[in-house]
Amino acid sequence: MKKLALHWKIIIGMVLGIIFGFLMNSVDGGRGFVTDWIAPFGTIFINLLKLIAVPLILASLIKGISDLKDISKIKSMGLRTIGIYIGTTVVAIVIGLSIVNIIKPGEGMPQETIENIKTTYQGNADIMIGKAKVTKEAGPLQALVDIFPSNIFKSFSEPAMLQVIFFALFVGICLLLIPEKKAKPLVDFFDSLNEVVMKMVDLIMLFAPYAVFALMANVIIAFDDTTILVKLLGYAACVVFGLFLMICFYLLLIKVVTKKSPLWFLKEFSPAQLLAFSTSSSAATLPVTMERVEEHLGVDKEVSGFVLPVGATVNMDGTSLYQGIAAVFIMQVIWPEGLTFTNQLVIVGTALLASIGSAAVPSAGMVMLVIVLEAIGFPPELLPIGLALIFAVDRPLDMCRTVVNVTGDATVSMIVAKSLGKLHDNPKPKEWDDNYDKVK
Repeated sequence: MKKLALHWKIIIGMVLGIIFGFLMNSVDGGRGFVTDWIAPFGTIFINLLKLIAVPLILASLIKGISDLKDISKIKSMGLRTIGIYIGTTVVAIVIGLSIVNIIKPGEGMPQETIENIKTTYQGNADIMIGKAKVTKEAGPLQALVDIFPSNIFKSFSEPAMLQVIFFALFVGICLLLIPEKKAKPLVDFFDSLNEVVMKMVDLIMLFAPYAVFALMANVIIAFDDTTILVKLLGYAACVVFGLFLMICFYLLLIKVVTKKSPLWFLKEFSPAQLLAFSTSSSAATLPVTMERVEEHLGVDKEVSGFVLPVGATVNMDGTSLYQGIAAVFIMQVIWPEGLTFTNQLVIVGTALLASIGSAAVPSAGMVMLVIVLEAIGFPPELLPIGLALIFAVDRPLDMCRTVVNVTGDATVSMIVAKSLGKLHDNPKPKEWDDNYDKVK
């Protein structure tokens, strides 16, 4: 009997988790049971993925840079990567703004619904505004300063991904600048570390279907006001439709630029997409993204080790699309006079910059949305109401936009690999038990 593919196992776990969550919502004490006895398994799974994220970035990036043998190739790869990431982000924002201006989901929302939402989510909105204030009050070059660590071990523990990436690039370049004989022991160490961490990914993914079940059940029990969710269905539909169009755009790029089948791409990469949907975190999904891109999509480690960690930090296409739609939706509801062409151009620029600085963690897009709204002169007294308007559906939309974020990372890695002749036609995936017979 043929073994069931991993993505089907994850889908089954996801569906069962949703059903279980709804059942527990209707049972006395069900929510407490899920919170106490089911949700922790999802947390353990995410913690395991975060555990290996930093060593994976270090090992793959240092090894990849040292294997280039030519510093000029780093510049070439870096410029292509950043250029393509910026291009796809602009496309995402334009798609989002086009949809929300055509459909206009914010027009005609009853005042009673607005007041109910404000009452329910005012506290959450205030928290996000506070976080955004801290971010905004930093100096104009603070984002640049934050790239350079003063204590790399602190960067490992937080983790501060841009600082980890900088350190790995710094080490990799220095390995190129010293004699090959002296660099070889350290290069071999990171090569071995990379193999070990990738094997960890294989083992952790054996637990993925059960973890996804726990994560989805926990998400479902968090929704306690379905009336408000229904009222916001139009806005949510706009975001989901925009994210769907963005996925189609990626598939078109894969077909045209890399000459690969979009269906093949979806089949091979779907476990990472499903995991991104369940965790709402590009950073937590990064180890699985790298494993699928390298072993299943055929991207050389030299490319994936650089493009994917950078993408998990600076490439937030789904988040940027969402920020465009959310900003205009909020204005349609409570500040229609602000819907000028100039303000929408400001949204494009601010959302682009905000996506680069957005953390790869759940709900980070909500914090950056505050900065986008403030950039267009949104009335401060209306800001808590605006955020409260979209809080009810933020979690499921966060899950959807994370799928787009990681799909964009994988797409760009394939495009960069193709341009450098580093995209292999017949990748050979590794299994967790490849060497098991020799050691059992």
